[in-house]
Amino acid sequence: MAHKLGVSGSVILSNPEHYSELFWEGIDHIEIGEFYDEKALNDFIKQCREKQISFGIHSPLMRNGSKYDLIERVQYDSEFAWEQLELEAEKMSSLGADYLLVHFPYFKDEITGNANELIEEGLRKLSDIQNKYSIELICEPKLGLNRSAAGINYLHNFPKGIWGKYNIKLCIDIGDYIIATGEEIFNYLLKWKEFVKVVHLHNVYYQGNKYIWVPVHPTQKYEISNYKIEKIIRSLSQCEDVSFVFEHTPHTNPSKDLVNEGYEWVRFLISD
Repeated sequence: MAHKLGVSGSVILSNPEHYSELFWEGIDHIEIGEFYDEKALNDFIKQCREKQISFGIHSPLMRNGSKYDLIERVQYDSEFAWEQLELEAEKMSSLGADYLLVHFPYFKDEITGNANELIEEGLRKLSDIQNKYSIELICEPKLGLNRSAAGINYLHNFPKGIWGKYNIKLCIDIGDYIIATGEEIFNYLLKWKEFVKVVHLHNVYYQGNKYIWVPVHPTQKYEISNYKIEKIIRSLSQCEDVSFVFEHTPHTNPSKDLVNEGYEWVRFLISD
């Protein structure tokens, strides 16, 4: 099980002036999206090639693109979102990205229609794009509006056999999954273990109604105990060939030492 350790562009909010901060010593991979412009994208790819680091793209490729609209309109019409995704797949396949990660299934909240039909219709389109452009598409189920767990629950209730037909892999966002599932998280993870390809690593820090992604750490207790995060990481390390991506943001100004201690801890957990 050859796992990778990766860093997300979230740690610098994709700011091109700080790209050098993404290339941590010992990392294998970077996942990034929401580039400021074409120049920023090209500069990033150039640096990855020079340092021989693989990269994945977290859609949208460009800032202010569609993020959540593949199933229903959130900011953009779904038709526009699918067109954007296809263009991104074509471009990033030609530029050598390992994968293109999309927020799917995303539901703002519970719906009255048939969620399974909507998810399978999306899977069919994702599979077509994946095959057409020879780039792996990875789905990240997300919390909806006001932390709605609808999308994560709809995925959990979706037939695993039907998902398997389309050859689409999954990204588990530890923060979203804990908020959505609480103590049930291990039941949710167990069902989808064979499809997990990427794990987004962070803890959760609440500030009023908002929450902030903060670094994982072996001793620091934010909203989620480090013991619980350790169990989740150990569980997901049983999957095959997973990229564990550090996805905190800079909002709490975490120290380099704190981040590095978390990195070394995760490296130990996934190799244990």
